[in-house]
Amino acid sequence: MLETTWFILWGVLWAVYFMLDGFDLGLGALMPILAKNNTDRKIIYSSVGPFWDGNEVWLITAGGVTFAAFPTTYAVLFSSLYSALMLILFALIIRAIPFEFREQIDNPTWRKLWDTCLVIGSFLPALLFGVAFANIFKGIPIDANGIYQGTLFTLLNPYGLLGGVLFVLLFTVHGAIWLSIKTEGELHDRASSMAKKLWPVLLVVAVVFLVATGFSTKLYNNYLQMPLLFVIPLLAVVGLLMTRLFVGKAAFWKAWFASSLTIVSATLFGVVGLYPALLPSSLNPAYSMTIYNSASSPLTLKIMLGVALVFVPLVIGYQTWVYVFFRHKVTEEELAYH
Repeated sequence: MLETTWFILWGVLWAVYFMLDGFDLGLGALMPILAKNNTDRKIIYSSVGPFWDGNEVWLITAGGVTFAAFPTTYAVLFSSLYSALMLILFALIIRAIPFEFREQIDNPTWRKLWDTCLVIGSFLPALLFGVAFANIFKGIPIDANGIYQGTLFTLLNPYGLLGGVLFVLLFTVHGAIWLSIKTEGELHDRASSMAKKLWPVLLVVAVVFLVATGFSTKLYNNYLQMPLLFVIPLLAVVGLLMTRLFVGKAAFWKAWFASSLTIVSATLFGVVGLYPALLPSSLNPAYSMTIYNSASSPLTLKIMLGVALVFVPLVIGYQTWVYVFFRHKVTEEELAYH
């Protein structure tokens, strides 16, 4: 029971991270398309500035839960996907630096350097997280000793790359909607137009991914054994359709929450399909890392559960306050004031 509880918490934390950090990763990747001048770029920075570092708390928490609750899986994961995870880490680092350094020197070349870092540091994690999770859904070539029998290029298979494209599209639509909420005028119009243009592409890729999942993974087994679970992918479909409906009505907060539902449900679709595995082995199911053969001791799980029940609500409360406090639009007048 404790192992299952922690598995659920593990999946929820990843889903929340993708929901929250997804919009600023997507918006950073879209900046070269949406921003036409330095003022536009400054507005984009300001629209995510109060939120991005708090959003990454959920990444640290998800990684911490993996380490504390399922240490063997953590070890195998970081040895198997070491190259991909290090690329994500370095990308997130260079994504963070522009927020602090961009305005330190009033020089176009200086600003362009950091803007480039923001774009690369936003696009790469979005792509690589999708590649990594799609490969986890498909199965990692790990042997009986948990040794990865492959290379970085092994992960760049068609299904893995399809997962990467799906994540990029989910996050860019999410980011375009967020910018529509936070801005006005021409930048707002470009952002809302971008969300409308990307949505049908996302729909097609999502459908292809669901079909490919049936051929490339065993995720649907749990759903066929318990058909009630199909409500999870159904929620993802409903969220995706409602996203377009609300964008069309210019109800951008509702569209953002619908997009959030899509991302959360899509993530949980994969997580629920994995259960009880955390890292399935594509070589032999017996080699898989599961919640049973990689979990910490019951005492550790109980102690950590108590810690989580205390601190996770505190984090939720603080982030809710931040989102409410900075809910206003970012305008040129505000930039001039600062």
